[in-house]
Amino acid sequence: MPVTDSLQTAVQDTARAVAQTAATPPVTETSTNLWEMVLKGGPVMIPLAIFLIVAIYIIIERLIVINRSSRVPHNFMNNIRDFILSGNVESAKAVCKSTNAPVARMIEKGINRIGRPLADIEKSIENVGKLEVAKLEKNLNFLGIIAGIAPMLGFIGTILGVIRIFYNIGLAGTIEVKYVADGLYEKMVSSASGLIVGIIAYAAYHYLSTMIDRVIFKMESSSVDFIDVLQEPSK
Repeated sequence: MPVTDSLQTAVQDTARAVAQTAATPPVTETSTNLWEMVLKGGPVMIPLAIFLIVAIYIIIERLIVINRSSRVPHNFMNNIRDFILSGNVESAKAVCKSTNAPVARMIEKGINRIGRPLADIEKSIENVGKLEVAKLEKNLNFLGIIAGIAPMLGFIGTILGVIRIFYNIGLAGTIEVKYVADGLYEKMVSSASGLIVGIIAYAAYHYLSTMIDRVIFKMESSSVDFIDVLQEPSK
């Protein structure tokens, strides 16, 4: 009977489809963690990692030094002024020695030059100020170097990735995703890493430079106040 034959055919087709579905292996999703992605960035990732570690070290170390240098007691110059005008020079020196800051070391040098012409005192304070600024800017240029070189290293990684793509295609003689994927990983990961390291170093360089400028302003303001104190009549 036609109906019976159609029913048997439908049942056989359904059974065959179920069997094929059972025989097909399940599709498993694969995920790549951050470390595996970094490793796919190629050899350029090694110097970029070194640059990142050096940049982080300089940033933390400079932040500590600059913050410490900017901490000056609010009444520091008032105490110096009172001691100088009262003729108590030794107490003024003691206040400077007890204050660990570039401003205090500059003023202490000026106090040690009291009795000499103002031009000599100003020159000695200026020389100490230059030395203190150089200490604050120590290793800061390395951040600028890293900010410039890191993106270029990332660009080199991009070129190496493109070279790998064409090399794999040349060996295979055909264009397939599996021959292009490794090169694209190296290309994109190295470029992104170079930009990230460069941006971190660039932003930190300018932020630290701004902090140093604030310290320099305090140093210049304090030195001017000290010279004004020397020109005031003693009590």
